[in-house]
Amino acid sequence: MDEIDMNSPRQDSLSLKELKQQARRLRSDIAQDSAPISHSKSLEMVAHQRGFKDWNTLHGSASNRPDFEKLSLGDTVTGSYLGQAFRGEVVAIRTIKLGQLYHISIQREQAIDVVTFDSFSNFRRRLNCTVDHSGVSPAKTSNGEPHMILEL
Repeated sequence: MDEIDMNSPRQDSLSLKELKQQARRLRSDIAQDSAPISHSKSLEMVAHQRGFKDWNTLHGSASNRPDFEKLSLGDTVTGSYLGQAFRGEVVAIRTIKLGQLYHISIQREQAIDVVTFDSFSNFRRRLNCTVDHSGVSPAKTSNGEPHMILEL
């Protein structure tokens, strides 16, 4: 079993919206059991529960993550790349345009042939592509299909 360092901030990938919803639920639960607290106090409590100094520090950490925050380095993803189904590990995610475009790199154990011609092959283990917040590449192949479609 992995050890958890209680002195370092938790880096699970919740969006700011989810963190604020958590603070609202906490505020509501506390109000039912004892004296009501302010929303700002509940935000601070959520930050402390996650190992951050205060809400501003947690907010800064969360807002620097890509929109499709369900993905983290090391996650296994599936989808299609240049018409070929794949399963691989996320090895890089970089924001190109916040909330709109991201560059993702996925490492596969086995190489896939990304060319559909019978007389030519191009095998790749590392798949690199720009995708939007829904995991679909804005770039298209000659037949109009997106280069990459992630199943999120």
